[in-house]
Amino acid sequence: MRTSDQVNGARKFIQELATKMAFGTLERTKFVTAASELARNTLVHGKGGTVTVFELENNGRAGIKLVFTDQGPGIPDIDRAMEDGYSTAKSMGLGLGGARRLVNEFDITSAVNVGTTVSITQWKRR
Repeated sequence: MRTSDQVNGARKFIQELATKMAFGTLERTKFVTAASELARNTLVHGKGGTVTVFELENNGRAGIKLVFTDQGPGIPDIDRAMEDGYSTAKSMGLGLGGARRLVNEFDITSAVNVGTTVSITQWKRR
């Protein structure tokens, strides 16, 4: 993702996939919101990157996993970056922490001058 149009395209694709997989309205909205925030972060903070989409199945339960990867400047203090109100972009600072609260599973790794990888997973309610 190197442009805002590509971020919007990724968001639309994820929305359509969650709809196709019959996710409920609330779980779909939460997941797409988190994905949109992380895609924007990949573009703005990571200077562009990729999102990889996985359809999951575990014991008859469907899910979607997204992995956002960039080769940007990295995050020097992940714990601080996850705090509400912390921002390097003069925003409200709810991005990473907010995304974490919206999904079932969240993982982040980052190294300064190497880049950042964030994965999120949403499982369909039974």
